[in-house]
Amino acid sequence: MDPITLAILASGAAFILLVMRVPIAFCIGIVACVGLLLRFSWAPGTELDLVRGLRPTLSIIGTTAYGFVSNYPLSMIPMFIALGHVAFAAGITTDLFDVLNRRLRFLPGGLAVASVTGCSGFSAITGSSVACAAAMGRIAVPEMVRHGYDKRLATGAVAAGGTLGSLIPPSLLFVIYSIFTEQSVRELFVAGIIPGILSLFGFLLTIFIWCWLKPSAAPRLAQQDTAKTSAARDLISLWPLFLLLAIVIAGIGFGFFTPTEAAAVSLMSATLIGLARKKLDWRNLTDAAKITVQQTAMIFAVAMAAKIFATFVSLTRIVPTVLDLIQGVDPSIFIVMGAIVLLYLVIGMFLDSIGILVLTLPFTVPLVESMGMDLIWFGVIVIKLLEIGLITPPIGLNAFVIKSVAPKDISLGAVFQGCAAFLALDFVVLGLLLAFPVLSLMLL
Repeated sequence: MDPITLAILASGAAFILLVMRVPIAFCIGIVACVGLLLRFSWAPGTELDLVRGLRPTLSIIGTTAYGFVSNYPLSMIPMFIALGHVAFAAGITTDLFDVLNRRLRFLPGGLAVASVTGCSGFSAITGSSVACAAAMGRIAVPEMVRHGYDKRLATGAVAAGGTLGSLIPPSLLFVIYSIFTEQSVRELFVAGIIPGILSLFGFLLTIFIWCWLKPSAAPRLAQQDTAKTSAARDLISLWPLFLLLAIVIAGIGFGFFTPTEAAAVSLMSATLIGLARKKLDWRNLTDAAKITVQQTAMIFAVAMAAKIFATFVSLTRIVPTVLDLIQGVDPSIFIVMGAIVLLYLVIGMFLDSIGILVLTLPFTVPLVESMGMDLIWFGVIVIKLLEIGLITPPIGLNAFVIKSVAPKDISLGAVFQGCAAFLALDFVVLGLLLAFPVLSLMLL
């Protein structure tokens, strides 16, 4: 079989299986293994001989899987996942919301502002958008609904705020991107800081505009008695959060820690803080370990399958063929990036973030690299597009997570309606990042 035809058929089969909600690891892995077997068993001009192709196929599967698992930087993934669960159990990731809830509740949209800002602090510790949406959704959405907030604003703010975990370091999506593109994890983390802050301020601006246009969406609340807890004391109470932020963001940004070292130090620090606060016990630690193992195994299985798929794509030579065709047309960078953005926006409506990454990077990265674009900047653009996909119907994962933890009378349609307003600012930030790459690269 012609290798190009085989690659097209395999990519189509993988996409169809993903749309059918087949687990990503099985989908990509099976398609890649079958594709490799056919590539070696059915060379152009020969008859199909599965026995001939079995040995090289098994060899590639074994060496690729081992080469991936033995990659040292991967050790940061389980540690950052565990950090998120331990920090949440210790109350570190919710302290910021509690303080802002007391201090800002009297402002129009104050609870929503506290929720989104709390999500940013949560994201800076956990690196997971879904974990952030699930945890903050259980706390913030019922609180806003109880005080008469529009259900669309309440759910949309937390769903959108949860996406900040995709950009604000330590983002697990950045880790996966770095492994597949062989880019520096530290540089990707640093490049995500300003775009993450821009996204945060964009969401806050959305809340202010919403409350200005429709004051009834966020009733003014009486300020709580804060005489017993001064602003200075509230600020001091956030020292565990500031410590972890310093380790993860400042420590990595200024080169004091490698990302792996920062993950280890911050996990140990969060554990000790939780034990000292008497909020962590054996049960909490055991539950965090179980969930960490489950999530790590899922991510590793997906990534190993994707590595095998990328090897298969490379052997078919479809990428150089496509690049030659594109270079023959000689499109401008604007057209190429426009097509890539459109591709990710469309696929983001149907697939989850990890599935999109592993399916598209073998094709888009060589194209971008051949046109001289910076892969760090491109990584920020891709992660921002994946962030948008988390709240885009019909498969916006954060919206479904919020629906699952929100009060039962809130419909999925109301959640997506709330997300729509925040999507508008997301596209503004995306446009700024595309037009001004310096926003992503100035801290490097």
